[in-house]
This record gives sequence, C-alpha cells and structure tokens, in this order.
Amino acid sequence: MPRQMGPGTVVGGRYRLQERIGSGSMGSVHRAVDELLGRDVAVKLIASRARTEEERSRNEAEAKVLSQLNHHSLITLFDAGTEVSPSGTSIVWLAMELVQGSDLSRRLATGKLPARQVAHLAYDLAIGLDYMHRGGIVHRDIKPANILLFDYREDETRLRAKLTDFGVAQMAGDPNPQGEEFTGTAGFMSPEQVRSEPAGPHSDVYSLGLVLLRCLTGERAFPGLAVESALARLFRGPEIPDSLGRQWAGILRAMTALDPAERPSAHEVSEAMQDLATAGRGRRSMAAGEDPERVRAAEELGAASEDEADPILDRITALTARVLGVPVAAVSIVGGEQVWTVSGSGASRGSTDQSGSLCPVTVREDNLFIVDDVQKDPRTSDNPLVAASPGFGFYAGVPLRNANGLALGTLCVMDRRARSLTGEQEATLRDFAALAADVLQLRRDARDARHAAEFLNGEPAVAD
Repeated sequence: MPRQMGPGTVVGGRYRLQERIGSGSMGSVHRAVDELLGRDVAVKLIASRARTEEERSRNEAEAKVLSQLNHHSLITLFDAGTEVSPSGTSIVWLAMELVQGSDLSRRLATGKLPARQVAHLAYDLAIGLDYMHRGGIVHRDIKPANILLFDYREDETRLRAKLTDFGVAQMAGDPNPQGEEFTGTAGFMSPEQVRSEPAGPHSDVYSLGLVLLRCLTGERAFPGLAVESALARLFRGPEIPDSLGRQWAGILRAMTALDPAERPSAHEVSEAMQDLATAGRGRRSMAAGEDPERVRAAEELGAASEDEADPILDRITALTARVLGVPVAAVSIVGGEQVWTVSGSGASRGSTDQSGSLCPVTVREDNLFIVDDVQKDPRTSDNPLVAASPGFGFYAGVPLRNANGLALGTLCVMDRRARSLTGEQEATLRDFAALAADVLQLRRDARDARHAAEFLNGEPAVAD
C-alpha cells in the first residue's frame, strides 16, 4: 500500500478511504465513500515511478483515458487521477464501482467449469478486450482474480463475467518496456511480458487463452514457482488436451501461439466463442422441422388476438419494462410466416413477417434466449430487423408455452444499447413470461368454453 495513504485519506477531493479490501503487487484497493454523491465505491491506489510534473501529467492523462471506458464487460471506472503522498510518492488512483461477489479464481478452487459456461465467459471477456484494444488500451494482467462472476449457479445457465483491475494497463504502443520487472502475473503472462518487451493487444489474448485453459482443465498450464512458470512459455506452448475437442483445441492453440502475429484478435476470439457457446442452439431455420400443430395453434391465437387489447397482458409488459429498466417489452405470437405483437410497452400492437422479428428464434429455445449485442452476435447480426435498426443493441426473450408444451410466442425485452441481465433479472423475466403464458392459456380456455356453450345452444360460434 502506498505509504501514508490509509483510512481517512481523501483522494480526488471527494473519495475518503476506508478499510483495505484487496491488495497486489501493483497497489491496494480500498472501500471508500464518495462524499459528493454519498455512495460507496472502490478506490485502487497504484504507486507510480513518476517524479517530474511531466511524468505525473502523462500518468494522469492515461488514468483519465481509463476512466472513459464504458462497456458492460468491464467494471465501471467513475473517476481517475494522480496524487502525491506526504512521502513524495506519486500515486495513481482509480475510483470504480464497488462489486459484491466472487471472482473466477475463487470459483476455480472448486473445480473446472463446463465448456459452454467457459465459452460464455470468454465471449464476455473478449468483447470487453476488443473494446479496450480499439481504444488503444492494453490490460496486461488478465488472470482469474481479475475476472468477477455474477449470479453464478451450479447448472449450465449463462455464466457472466466482468474484467476488473486495470492497474497495470498501459496505452498500446508505449515504446518503454518495463526494464527487468515482470508486469502481469507469472502464471498467465505472455512470452513478450516474460522478455520484458512491450505488451500489445495480442498479449492480452495470450493471457486469456491460459485463463480459458485453466477453466476447462482445472489445471494451470505452466505450474511451478513464478520464474520457472514464466520462463517455461519462452520455449513451448501450453499442453492442450485433445479431449477438449477440435474447436476448443484450435482456438486455444491460436491464442497461445508463441509469435504474437499468429494470434487472433480479441474480436476474432469473441466470434469463435460465440460459435462454441451457441453450437446447436438458436440456429435452426423456422422452415426446417417446423411443428404443424404449433403453427396452427399459434396462428389461431394470433388471429384471435388481433381485434382487441388485453389489459392484463398490457400490465405485464409494462411491469416487465419498468422492473428490468428497458424501453421495450412485448408479448408476441409466432406463426408460420407472421409474428403478432399482441401487447407491448414501448412497442405497437400489430403483425409483421418473420424477417422483421427475433421472436421466431426464441420459440425454438428451451429457455431464456439472450443476445447481449445484437449487432455483433452472429445469431442476430444478419437479421433484417437488426440491419435496419442501428440503434438496436440488446434482446432477451422467453418462449411462451401452452398447456401442451407448444411454444406459441414470446415475452421479450429490448434495449438501444448492448447490455446484460443479472441472474435475478433473468429469473424475473421468466416469472413475467410464466404469467403471460398463463393469461394466454386462460384466454384460450375461456374461448373454448364459450364456443362449446354456443354449440350446445345451437348458436354460431364467433371467435373473439
């Protein structure tokens, strides 16, 4: 911890340090109170080598760049700057969101992860790194302890992750190598970091590859003491078991190539991980293997819902939008060629062909279908609706099943920006979907009962 900057110290004129909640070779992390806004934050303090005003100004400029990062796969940085401690040491400080939860390192202490979960985790991290790299920033310390998990469960549901700790991040292309000092963590650093060479974006990709291998196998690729572990990767790549499968083995070998030029970009890694995460899911054509019974029931329900709004469904979609904090929530019925929006908050009632909706993909899913970034996700990026809507960022939908288990429609939510849902929010969306499905089933039961009564009374049956 930087000398004489303990509890009670105010940095940035507003962040009063409290107890230390973490530490590492590059600095310490404190719980702090933002006295301007009255909220708890985390403040990281990093001792700097800067001695002159020019060097301190450069540090502050880089810290300010980090504070501009805004991506759902990265911990939010609220503010940043530099201070000079009473001992004369230059201190870089980063004020960021205070997150309660476990990190990947603690989770891996209980064993390896299922491959699909690893692919989801890797996708989140890769799109976050791609965002950073396009902004000219290299993290330089990708390791399990710097990856926070959200709402982890013991099944194979969506595993979500955020990257934190930008304490050793530097601007890409910085011509100054770090002398003889290791930057990063020995078990996960790249060969160029071991050689004390400048670490570019491909260095982050290498480190991420070692993290993923650790997740899949439960073992570190380069075990041993720090120096022994670090030097081993100068002469060989990590051992990648064939049991991981051809796709996993291929991308991991590419990510951990000794030559940085042979490694994929973070964007290319995100595309590969999306393929691994969605293999066999969400890619079937509606025309292939479509269930005629499902289509008949859905089209009958869609046609019956065209004439009048349902106030209960309208209440459900309004509550869904409000509770989840999204501008659009809608209940839609998916027929063979048409999609009927029968209730919407931020969406109009009406019908469209399937090319103008993401609901047809959702009804093919067993459960919740989430696309954090519809513009980049290969499952949705080619959809005509997405192509025509550059401001469309996020989609999540739950199939609505009738009493026979047929998925007749969806309850979906949409947002303008790319984002994600917490585990609690996912559960909330499922709960609202269950209510919507119950309402649709009750309507169907009431209609069938009315038609039966009219038939027994000799009256013509008229669909409502």
